Amino acid sequence: MTLLNETHDPALRSWVTSANAAGNDFPIQNLPFAVFRRKGSLEAFRGGVAIGDQILDLAAAAAAGVFGGEAGSAAQAGAQDKLNALMALGASAWTALRLALSRALREGAAEQGQLAACLMPQQEAEYGVPARIGDYTDFYTSVYHATNIGRQFRPDNPLLPNFKWIPIGYHGRASSIGVSGQTFPRPVGQTLPPGASEPSFGSCKRLDYELELGVFMGSGNALGAPIAITEAEASVFGLCLLNDWSARDIQAWEYQPLGPFLSKNFATTISPWIVTLEALTPYRLPFTRPADDPQPLPYLDAPANWAQGAIDVQLEVLLQTQAMRDQGQAATRLTHTSYRHAYWTVAQMVTHHTVNGCNLQPGDLLGTGTLSGPTLDQAGALIELTVGGKQPLTLPNGQTRGYLEDGDAVVLRGWCEKTGAARIGFGECVGTVLPARQV
Repeated sequence: MTLLNETHDPALRSWVTSANAAGNDFPIQNLPFAVFRRKGSLEAFRGGVAIGDQILDLAAAAAAGVFGGEAGSAAQAGAQDKLNALMALGASAWTALRLALSRALREGAAEQGQLAACLMPQQEAEYGVPARIGDYTDFYTSVYHATNIGRQFRPDNPLLPNFKWIPIGYHGRASSIGVSGQTFPRPVGQTLPPGASEPSFGSCKRLDYELELGVFMGSGNALGAPIAITEAEASVFGLCLLNDWSARDIQAWEYQPLGPFLSKNFATTISPWIVTLEALTPYRLPFTRPADDPQPLPYLDAPANWAQGAIDVQLEVLLQTQAMRDQGQAATRLTHTSYRHAYWTVAQMVTHHTVNGCNLQPGDLLGTGTLSGPTLDQAGALIELTVGGKQPLTLPNGQTRGYLEDGDAVVLRGWCEKTGAARIGFGECVGTVLPARQV
């Protein structure tokens, strides 16, 4: 796991003055990656790095020859229309580029003159999905979410016995993953209405969001060569926000015996910015497990994972209805929780995924599963917050929600913050529900 180094120094300041503002998501200690182009243009997408309210254009910086050596090669790889080539280079290259960027963006840096011409305001940019995602796997790492859901269906035995032994996951669909700002029609499919003897076909009535983090793979592994838990994080490029929308009524009918299908394949929304694991180093925490719970099997166990396997990423969900937008009202917060509550770590997800030789490739995406905290107000989905829709939420404008309605926009935010360290933000992940298509 990465140790603290000069790039994490909270006293560092950038010549990009907006990066020094209090509460800013993108100080010089962060330096996350995305792919972007000028809004409304036909420019090629290219890699960029967030610094304050600006984007450092890696294609422009590489063309100007600002960086040399391993950092220069990494900048060239990051200048492409997707970040897969940079992801494939591995941890040494990512660290070299991060250090070069940090030094070049600091106050007094000799590179200021060259790099100032490589900046573009974030408000003028549009973003693409940051990688060619070959495969997407969604995990189920929150014991609180699993228990809350299980209690609705199995009050006497809410948590299935395998949950505390094995990181549960399923393979999702990569082609429908979109970047923040994504809009999508309400999904349709088969449902079995309460009391009905046969299913009907139509639009989803119980549409939900799921608050997750996405884990982008870096260098990956060869087919047949598992990634040991001691090496797992070195193969991870970084984290983003992820909303894995869920059609609960469609899912209830289709998920047995093979799991979600139409209830999940219509859309998944991610934030544009990928925050590297190195940037999150100051926010590492010990991984904990109740003493009377099953302890991880040897292949999922390592001293470093116990010492700093958890990450204290603060997470929140906000909702803005169409009526709120029409009246100029801001989104209202529904949930605030932390990734520190996850039952399984990033390293354990990667290790378990590859233990049978499955080859993860640069740009592959893992979802953490819904991240709920220990109390109901920290729940990461409406099915928990409203107890399956039976206890609707009342919003500040008087509207109520059991599940999402057409026009609803869901906003995910994430950040790390504590005394003695720089705030590290993830930006926003926004998605909006449109009416169902006529079928």
